[in-house]
Amino acid sequence: MSSEDPAASSRPNIVYILTDNLGYGELGSYGGGIVRGAPTPRADRLAEEGLRLTNFNVEAQCTPSRSATLTGRYALRSGTLTVPIGNPAVGDRAAQGLVQWEITLARLLGEAGYRTAHYGKWHLGSVDGRLPNDHGFDDWWGIPRTTDEVFWPGTPGFAESGVEPQYILEGKKGEPSRKVAVYDLQQRPLLDAEITRRTVDFIRSSVAEGRPFYAYVPLTQVHLPTTPHPDFAGLTGNGDFADSVAETDHRLGQILDALDELGVSDNTIVVFTSDNGPDPTWPWQGSSGPWRGYYFTHMEGSLRVPFIIRWPGKIPAGGVSNEIVHQTDTFTTFAKLAGVEIPRDRAIDGVDQSDFFLGRQVESNRDSVLAFVADRLEAVKWKNWKLAFYEETRDWFSTPQKLTLPKLFNLTKDPKEEYPEETLRNTWATDRCLHAIREFQQSLQVYPPIPEGTLDPYTPPTVATVSESNI
Repeated sequence: MSSEDPAASSRPNIVYILTDNLGYGELGSYGGGIVRGAPTPRADRLAEEGLRLTNFNVEAQCTPSRSATLTGRYALRSGTLTVPIGNPAVGDRAAQGLVQWEITLARLLGEAGYRTAHYGKWHLGSVDGRLPNDHGFDDWWGIPRTTDEVFWPGTPGFAESGVEPQYILEGKKGEPSRKVAVYDLQQRPLLDAEITRRTVDFIRSSVAEGRPFYAYVPLTQVHLPTTPHPDFAGLTGNGDFADSVAETDHRLGQILDALDELGVSDNTIVVFTSDNGPDPTWPWQGSSGPWRGYYFTHMEGSLRVPFIIRWPGKIPAGGVSNEIVHQTDTFTTFAKLAGVEIPRDRAIDGVDQSDFFLGRQVESNRDSVLAFVADRLEAVKWKNWKLAFYEETRDWFSTPQKLTLPKLFNLTKDPKEEYPEETLRNTWATDRCLHAIREFQQSLQVYPPIPEGTLDPYTPPTVATVSESNI
């Protein structure tokens, strides 16, 4: 492998494939696959060709996770803590999602000459001004919110309710987005095929123009209702969920094949990951693998998801690491590899992992992760230790109770988080966890978080207005 800085010689293309609620235990390379009734040969081969992380951490639910990925900031900073609801008054909807002040990776790369596209699920605002084409993407097609809403149009009484259904939308930078079709139970199984087709077309046109490209591809599977495309229905013999996992693996393969066909695989970073852990809702419940819990919790089943990254000739093939990494790190790392500067006027939580990904060092450049559920800091991880401040339940249907005294877990010895360690014997580990929290809280004094529900235009308070005595 060359020691030359890749950003200095050639700007890599980036294809970031983000699945929806795909748990740690679904892919064959993570111990799932055939065990779960759905072989995943393309994802497993991708893992052989790149780096597979076993301690990749995300936010606990869809909207915060997507915000963190695109901005490199914990969602608490961006006011994107909870899921934007579907149909309040238009004025309220305008206050939901990502404010225009936030700088996404798409905006950074676009300003550096990249073509940028978003095909799939957005979930960071559903009105003009807060859609992907308002946040740096040249082109977009997909759903502004989430797949739950496909049930609405067919529900008795919905037509008379006056509530507007969710639409599939499309738009281009500088233009209003337009409605394509109602997102309903008929459209649901067709969506990922169209997302993939548009992604491949975007890659082809970018290569034809000779421009680097960034394709952000948030697929909708395996979110409930987990209904596969007709071509995959019954394929595995193990039900709709397994068929949908198999379809997702196939969609990944279609994109990888297009990169090979166009001869750009060697200069394209491909990521295959998930926004959060699995849903516990029967009959669409997913698998957390060896970990405990589901999304909307601070348990490892919520926070740890598959993460595979490939860049042939740059990222050593066949690597596996349990070093701790957070999804915000991809923002900072890809900016570095593309040779663009990250913003300096705000707190960025992502750290540069380029040397770690490229095999130049064994250790990650971070050692801690904060675990928020909505606006609650429920736990903090430091290396393989976790300090939990809430008594977690199985899933998000029950509100967790705040603990009088926090519990400390050694995740290496106790992956199910069932046997708290004696804190008196391990005050050193507790201290490291608390230090990570203190650093974050201090940064909030310098860079106050954006209140949820903030309207555009947002103007942040200047650093000079914050008293140093509060730090």
